[in-house]
Amino acid sequence: MSQRQVLQVFEQYQKARTQFVQTVAELATRPQNIETLQNAGVMSLLRPLLLDVVPTIQQTAALALGRLANYNDDLAEAVVKGDILPQLVYSLAEQNRFYKKAAAFVLRAVGKHSPQLAQAIVDCGALDTLVICLEDFDPGVKEAAAWALGYIARHNAELSQAVVDAGAVPLLVLCIQEPEIALKRIAASALSDISKHSPELAQTVVDAGAIAHLAQMILNPDAKLKRQVLSALSQIAKHSVDLAEMGVEAEIFPVVLTCLKDSDEYVKKNAATLIREIAKHTPELSQLIVNAGGVAAVIDCIGNCKGNVRLPGIMMLGYVAAHSENLAMAVIISKGVPQLSICLSEEREDHIRAATAWALGQIGRHTPEHARAVAVTNVLPVLLSLYMETESSEDLQVKTKKALKNILQKCTYLPALEPLLHDAPPNILKHVVGQFSKVLPHDSKARRLFVTSGGLKKVQEIKAEPGSLLQEYINTINNCYPEEIVRYYSPGYSDALLERVENYQPIL
Repeated sequence: MSQRQVLQVFEQYQKARTQFVQTVAELATRPQNIETLQNAGVMSLLRPLLLDVVPTIQQTAALALGRLANYNDDLAEAVVKGDILPQLVYSLAEQNRFYKKAAAFVLRAVGKHSPQLAQAIVDCGALDTLVICLEDFDPGVKEAAAWALGYIARHNAELSQAVVDAGAVPLLVLCIQEPEIALKRIAASALSDISKHSPELAQTVVDAGAIAHLAQMILNPDAKLKRQVLSALSQIAKHSVDLAEMGVEAEIFPVVLTCLKDSDEYVKKNAATLIREIAKHTPELSQLIVNAGGVAAVIDCIGNCKGNVRLPGIMMLGYVAAHSENLAMAVIISKGVPQLSICLSEEREDHIRAATAWALGQIGRHTPEHARAVAVTNVLPVLLSLYMETESSEDLQVKTKKALKNILQKCTYLPALEPLLHDAPPNILKHVVGQFSKVLPHDSKARRLFVTSGGLKKVQEIKAEPGSLLQEYINTINNCYPEEIVRYYSPGYSDALLERVENYQPIL
């Protein structure tokens, strides 16, 4: 065989390898092919090609592996069991930028599925190499490394700490300052994933100077970047008063309020989440948000969106109102109660309705004035029906019951309470009748209205245990009226009257 023929054999072999990896990488983009590839033993065939002498074959093999591992945890597990990770980590440090991107993609695809698979990446020493990639000249390599590190950190505090210990945080903070938008997004996302688990991890991100840079990007025109920036600031602020105050000191107010009007739903939601995480800590932080116009802005936002986008805003109003009478009144003055009432009627998801009921309860629990502001929106019958609805989740039933009790214990606005006399179960009825027994002895106009509206008649129909608190309340109400009036509205009285008519002997 001539030298030319020998070279031809090698050329054909190289062409066949190239064609094989390119075809597999292409097939791996379509879910319907995955099982067939898996059954054909594609993993063991790709593995040696990661060390191929031809760089494009190495890169394409890594890309194919990444696409397969990304698809499900079985395939990701096969990458781990096939001893492919050490090979990738070794090559990650040695190879060109195209290979580095592909190798980081495989690590991300494996690590995203579960803490166990992410731990396998940590165990094979990948973190140090990925952190080195954060200093690469090529922004695409930095991005791929940041993405892999974020996916590892998001699972739990231990994995997040491992990413921190590898020295990733200061470099991720440098990455958010780079000009490339895609790199900024992924670095901000990774910082968010690191911060979310504990105050200590969030403090590490703060100590690296992240907050000032994140705060400057709140008004960046790129919606996806804004989402990640707001998320990272939320994950930092949620842990403690000190961390929340650091966000405020970075002058995110009133700038962040503009994000509540963003056309991107996730930007709106993440902005409301950030405001909620700050407001929940102290009355002082809530007051600062009120002073910046935050309550009115959140109420407008809730009115302009639906579903889960509303949820953080609804909860934020509840947290603000929970702190004090004055803060609850600020929610009322900004017309928060009618908007929450609309949410309670419009939304179909139980967890959103439960949060709305909780927020209304926090507003109404302070004074009779607060309770009246809630009651006049006719929300009490809605809360009652959700509490009594057998299909309501346990959480919704608990939250609506608690909200009703909070409001009823302060509510002296009787027209709003009367509808509940007809439908409320005994445990709620006790609170309703209790409020009537407080108000009627001191208000003659209310006593008259209570008779003409049918309230007194309804009270006589209530079957209370002798000696119970409910019976005491009923006795107090009955003592507000002449005995014959009470008798007139008691069950069976009309029958007794008719019987007297029948037995009456006319005097002729």
